[in-house]
Amino acid sequence: MNRDAVKTYYSSGIEKDRLNLDIFRLEGLRTKEIIERFLTKQALNVLDVGGGAGFYSFWLTGLGHHVTLIDLSPKNIELAGEYAKQHQLSLQSCELGDATYLNFPDDHFDIVLLLGPLYHLTEEIERIKALREAKRVLKSGGILLAAVISRYGSLIDGLKRNLITEDQFEKILFKDLETGIHLNETGNPEYFTSAYFHTPFQIRNEIIKSDLKFEKLVAIESVGWIVDDFNEKSKNERFMKKIQRIINLVESNEDLISMSPHIMAIAEKK
Repeated sequence: MNRDAVKTYYSSGIEKDRLNLDIFRLEGLRTKEIIERFLTKQALNVLDVGGGAGFYSFWLTGLGHHVTLIDLSPKNIELAGEYAKQHQLSLQSCELGDATYLNFPDDHFDIVLLLGPLYHLTEEIERIKALREAKRVLKSGGILLAAVISRYGSLIDGLKRNLITEDQFEKILFKDLETGIHLNETGNPEYFTSAYFHTPFQIRNEIIKSDLKFEKLVAIESVGWIVDDFNEKSKNERFMKKIQRIINLVESNEDLISMSPHIMAIAEKK
């Protein structure tokens, strides 16, 4: 992983409100829904690895859980600190950290969220290292929720935002489809930053290689990504109930999973 490129990308503060924007709103809502399936009334110890500006960390804290946030980006940690101060919320810890080396003891957390690092680690050896670190700090029976970007993520995004008409993006897209390695050397932040885009087989295999018990893959946005004007439509309670019911119905259908821009891998520490 080119850590400097990733830090530069996030130094713009893009994560501050990203998951409240129209194009990403469904990602945030669905990810919360999936996480909620593993929460209990009892306060849990949760580690949010690569948690950005704290979108999920502060939500979980508000639900009464004990959350530790780490992120590679100094800007994201700064934004999280500002949010905590503004809303008078306190995380267990909020600090710089690297998914491939977690400065925490063994068997410490009930849940580990890995909702960003796996798609910034372009080499499999580093992704396996991150998964094994997550396993190490999980308690026995603890749950790992790891998000990846679909191999067809840039194709979906390119169609959605009409980026496929741009020659520079098209070159990146062809390489993505061939290798899964997304290299944006154009300097255009609209094309994302260095990343790796998984096939369902690859993330399943990497979890097994990491000696975690693979449970299932769940499409995060699934077919919902095709909905336009999501912010406006999400104000309609009837619409939201319908679309969530539909996505839940097909979220694990193997013939649809790769259509989702983001995929959640669920695993357990044996």
